[in-house]
Amino acid sequence: MELAQFIDGTWQAGDGAEIVDRSPTHPQDVLASGPAATVQQADVAAKAAKLAWRSWAGAPAHERAAILVAAAARLDERADAHGRELAREEGKTLAEGVGEVKRAAQILRYYAAQADAPAGEVFASPRRGERILVERVPVGVVGVVTPFNFPVAIPAWKIAPALAYGNTVVWKPASDVPILAMRLVEALVEGGLPRGVLSLLVGPSAIGQAIVEHPDVKAVTFTGSTGVGRALVAACGKLGKPIQTEMGGKNASVVFADADLPAAVEQVVLGAFRSTGQKCTATSRLVVERAAMGDVLELLGERLEGWTVGDPTDPATAMGPLVSRAGRATVVDGVATAVEQGAKMLLGGEPYDDDDVRGDGWFYPPTVLRLESTEPAVWRDELFGPVLAVLPADSVDEAYDRANDGEYGLSAAVFTNDLRKVTAAQESLEVGILHVNSETAGADPHVPFGGTKGSGYGPKEQGLAAREFYTRHRTTYLKAL
Repeated sequence: MELAQFIDGTWQAGDGAEIVDRSPTHPQDVLASGPAATVQQADVAAKAAKLAWRSWAGAPAHERAAILVAAAARLDERADAHGRELAREEGKTLAEGVGEVKRAAQILRYYAAQADAPAGEVFASPRRGERILVERVPVGVVGVVTPFNFPVAIPAWKIAPALAYGNTVVWKPASDVPILAMRLVEALVEGGLPRGVLSLLVGPSAIGQAIVEHPDVKAVTFTGSTGVGRALVAACGKLGKPIQTEMGGKNASVVFADADLPAAVEQVVLGAFRSTGQKCTATSRLVVERAAMGDVLELLGERLEGWTVGDPTDPATAMGPLVSRAGRATVVDGVATAVEQGAKMLLGGEPYDDDDVRGDGWFYPPTVLRLESTEPAVWRDELFGPVLAVLPADSVDEAYDRANDGEYGLSAAVFTNDLRKVTAAQESLEVGILHVNSETAGADPHVPFGGTKGSGYGPKEQGLAAREFYTRHRTTYLKAL
């Protein structure tokens, strides 16, 4: 497939170096290729977005909504085909890929429905003959930078509210997943999106920096690593631009002895190993009440015996490869360091070399490490892969202290049938998302999403919380003379 940029309403070739999009399952297979975008093309896109903004912002909200609904219908119609492309390109299973495309359509429809929501408020004035109107108005051109791991859902939950509330968008996706980025743009364009309202720029990190620093870009939304996110926060601070970041996670599940242990372990496994652990909300730490440790480890071993790792397009596969050689190398190095620092390997731990598929691609087995303290770096460092570190705790307070240990605060899960432990979790755990008796991963489009500490900065994403970022207040004093 030929990789193309979408700039100012036209598909065109980039002017930069060649990008080669390879299958993580079969790295010799080229899925797409073409020249990258350049900083100069980013400038053209931003200027086009500025030019298109007044007309787009002035369009009735229901006209904008109709385009999102039409695009959602196209995604739904093509979910099977796009989901297979997603599985081939990113590495998550076919079922997850199809589900993600459908989730993107759901997000578009949710924000289309905001056309029926109140657009502001009317306040009484202390002066006769006057009313005070407080409206939510669009911020202008929004720069969007997205990661590889949810190549259509995360862009949808940024782009859909931006467009619904009357903003225009310049978008840089991860270069690992250009096909799904093109598919989302195709759906929106076919849905009737006007020229200049959305541009797609696939290219190196310099493109993202150019978007952030462009004077016509008035706000930036980013999902990715904490290091890059903090650098962008600093850059936007100097420029006086609002920024919203969703960054890293090192999410803990806490299992108490009074929980339904088989059900808890099932949720932990799904949270840790679906999407090959490449989720910011993935379960990467497990704190177990010491009295239940033996049973939990036994159940983990039994459940993972049937965990099929292989070609993600095979419906029987439970887990596919990591997205890249570099991603797998990070996991390999992190696990080796953990063992050097005293972790005990219980399951997995070595790349596959047993057959043509798993030995060829960027596969890594589901890996479980037993720790006795929080000292090993694996307890705090995000590996972004299928690795679960397990640690015992002797009390509720110790369990929650261990779950809080580290710079991240995105998601946590607690498994218990004791309401007092749930209440203590609500009071103690420093996270933006708390699950009770369900996995740490998962986000519904109608409720706020985001973390605390090193996991996020700025207004939350999704739900009505998105309006806080994509719009600003305008207060109008209305008086007849």
